[in-house]
Amino acid sequence: MNPTPVVFIHGAWLHASSWDSWNERFSSFGFAVCAPGWPGEHATVGEARRHPETFHELGLDALTDHYARIVRSFDTPPVVVGHSVGGLIAQHLLGADAGRAAVAIAPVPVDHATSPAPGEPWPVSMDAGRFRRLFANAVTEQESAELFERHVVPGPRRLLAELGHGGAVRHPRAVVDHGNTGRGPLLLISGQEDRLVPDHVTRAAYKLYSDSTATSGLKQFPDRAHSLVVDSGWRAVADHVLVWLAERGVRADPSKW
Repeated sequence: MNPTPVVFIHGAWLHASSWDSWNERFSSFGFAVCAPGWPGEHATVGEARRHPETFHELGLDALTDHYARIVRSFDTPPVVVGHSVGGLIAQHLLGADAGRAAVAIAPVPVDHATSPAPGEPWPVSMDAGRFRRLFANAVTEQESAELFERHVVPGPRRLLAELGHGGAVRHPRAVVDHGNTGRGPLLLISGQEDRLVPDHVTRAAYKLYSDSTATSGLKQFPDRAHSLVVDSGWRAVADHVLVWLAERGVRADPSKW
């Protein structure tokens, strides 16, 4: 029997290598893991920083279609796990029957009803201070600095505009079909200290799914910020996802449990 694939989708300002620890953890339970970068993404954080123009014109259509092709390329429908913008895409793909199950971690708002309250604008590029203030506010200053050096890359100007930042009109794909009753299970995860995608935004998204008879779940992690997938507490989040999947019969190799 082929192992169940898991596709990890990172969000803005993080490199695909930010999933390395998750890849190892899920692989140890027998899953076939895949963490493909965004279209044109450079192989390393250093290269991405030296060429910030790479993502400037990347939009939500191209990003979503890129991952749709990857997810649909598997013979066995994969689990899709996304963080931030990746969480929005994971919901889209699940709603389009392009995955067995999906996990959206601190997903960017999926429509106007769940838009965050006005605050500091999302920047195209994160410097260490902004990263500490917006992304890694629940860890020590030293850990924040280390995470910044290890994982942070420039963001895409066009994509951020299409998500409605800076007063721009939101792209149609910033809305998802909450009423799909035929989709697979969906888990939404929030950090209750998240300043970039506040907990109340994720809770509002969860409520939008309440009219569907398809399985939806919500897990809130106290004292965690937007960096919850890469900081020192990442394993607690990853293990919760593994248990949630197992409870819904999604196990890659029963002998690993």
